[in-house]
Amino acid sequence: MQGIPHAGTALADTYRAFATRECAGVSPAYEHLCLGVAGDAEILALIGQLPLPRRQPNLLLGVVRLLGGPTGGYLAMRAWLVAHWDAVRAQMLARTTQTNEAGRTAVLLPVLAGLPQPLALLEVGASAGLCLYPDRYAFSYDGAAPFGDPAGPVIDCATAGPVPVPDRVPRVVWRAGVDLNPLDVTDPGDVAWLRALIWPEHTARRDRLAAAAAIAAADPPLLVRADLNDAVADLAARAPAGATLVVFHTAVLAYLSPADRDRFCATMTGLVAARPGTVWLSNEAPGVLPAVTARLPVPVPPGRTVLARDGRPVAFGMPHGQGLTWLG
Repeated sequence: MQGIPHAGTALADTYRAFATRECAGVSPAYEHLCLGVAGDAEILALIGQLPLPRRQPNLLLGVVRLLGGPTGGYLAMRAWLVAHWDAVRAQMLARTTQTNEAGRTAVLLPVLAGLPQPLALLEVGASAGLCLYPDRYAFSYDGAAPFGDPAGPVIDCATAGPVPVPDRVPRVVWRAGVDLNPLDVTDPGDVAWLRALIWPEHTARRDRLAAAAAIAAADPPLLVRADLNDAVADLAARAPAGATLVVFHTAVLAYLSPADRDRFCATMTGLVAARPGTVWLSNEAPGVLPAVTARLPVPVPPGRTVLARDGRPVAFGMPHGQGLTWLG
C-alpha cells in the first residue's frame, strides 16, 4: 500500500474486498486481478479519475473482457490497461454493470412457487429481463432430478436449512421490467456486454445466458426505460387482475442513493397495502436495506445476499443463484 494516496487507499480497499469477499473460491482469475489492482498506485489513479459509480471492479473487468483484453494474469492486464486506457475509460463511462444472471431465479423460486397462482412478475432493475422467466427454466436443487420446463436451461442450486424446495415452477401470465437502460437480447452488442460480465471460469453461466436470451427473444417481456422510482407504481397498475403481483429485484438497490432507496421502500410499502396479495421480494447485499438487516436472526455469511419477503428476511443467497440457505 505504500505510495497509494488516501483516495486511492479507499479504492484499493474496494478492490481488495471484492477479491476476498466475492471472488475467493469463486473466480481465482478475478481474485488475482483485483488484488493486483488494489496494490497498484498507477492503475488506481487511473480508475480514481472516473466518477465514483464507474469505479466498480465488475465494471472494469467486464470492459476489459468486452474489448478483448487479457485476464489470465495481472501483469498482462496491467500493460494492456495502460496501453488502452482511453478506450477502457470511454466504455466505463458509457456502461453500467447489468449482470443478468438467470440462475438467480433459483433463489426466488421457493417463494414464487408457494404463492397463489398465477403470477404477474415485475422486476425493477431488470436489465434484459432474463430473471422474468422462472416458468421457462428447469431447476435442480442439491443434485436432484430437474423439474420445470424440459426445453429450458437447467439451473443448479445447493441448499442448506429448511428450504421449501418446490416440485414445480410457477405459472406466469404477465412479465414486465423497468431499467434505466434495458438491454435487448436481439442486439448482438447488448448480448456481448452481458457475456463480458460473466466471470472467466463460469462456462456454464455463458451457456445459460445463451439459452435464456433465446427464450426472451422468442417471447419478449414488457421492458420500460425509466427510473425505477418513477415507473414502478404505474407499471404495477398494469398487472392483470386475478394474478398475484410480485415485485422483485436482485442486486439493484446498491446503485441507488440512500434517499432513493428510502423512496423505493416507501413506494413498495404503499403498493403492498393498496393491492392485497402483492408480494415484494428483495435479494440484495447485506446493509443495502438496513431495516431488513436489522431483522436478521444471525449474521450474514461472507459473500451472501439477503432474500426478504415484504421486508422480512427469509434466506441467504449466493450472488449467481448457486446456493440458498433458509432461515429457520
